[in-house]
Amino acid sequence: GVSHVLTLVLQELSLLCKRDVNGVGMLYDLLRSRWLQALLKIYECLQLYLGKRPVPVTPQARALAREVVELLREAPQSGEVKELRRLLRAPHLKAALLSAHDTVAQKDYEPTLPPLPDNIPENEEAMRIVCLVKNNQPLGATIKRHEITGDITVARVIHGGLADRSGLLYAGDKLVEVNGVPVEGLEPEQVINIL
Repeated sequence: GVSHVLTLVLQELSLLCKRDVNGVGMLYDLLRSRWLQALLKIYECLQLYLGKRPVPVTPQARALAREVVELLREAPQSGEVKELRRLLRAPHLKAALLSAHDTVAQKDYEPTLPPLPDNIPENEEAMRIVCLVKNNQPLGATIKRHEITGDITVARVIHGGLADRSGLLYAGDKLVEVNGVPVEGLEPEQVINIL
C-alpha cells in the first residue's frame, strides 16, 4: 500500500541525501515525520475499511421474504418449495433473524466525532482529535503529569497495544479532553478512570 511506496521513496531519498542534492534532505525529513506517517496509516485504514465494509443488499428483508412466500404459493408445489415456504413463514426467522437484519441495515454505524471546542487558543500549534474504540483491551499507553507545565501527557505508548497499532497517539502528546471530559486540573489517576 501507501506505506510500502513511502518506504521505497525513503530508501531512494536516503541515497540522494548522501550525495547532498539540494532540497532532498528537507524532503527526506518531511517523509519521515511522525505526523505524515500517522496520516498515511489513517488513510490506509480508511481505504481498507471502505473496501471491506459490508453493505446490506436490501434494508427490507422481511418484506422481501413475504413477497417470496407469495410467489412460491403460485409455483409448482414440490417438496423443496413447500419447505422453503415453511422456513420463510417460521416465526423465529421472520421475527428474529429478518427483523434483526432490517434493524441493522437501516442504522448508520459510522463513527461521529464531537465538534471542535470554540475556545481553542489562537497560538495553538496543532490539535488532533483521536477516536480510539476500546473493547475489552487496554489502551496500551501510560500517562503522566508534565513536571513543568502540569499538563497530562502520554508518557509511553506500549508496542503492539491499541494506541500503537492505531498510530494516533505518541509519547509527549498532551491530553486536553477524554470522552468529552476536560482533563485540565485532574490527576492522572482520575484521567485513567475516564479512559
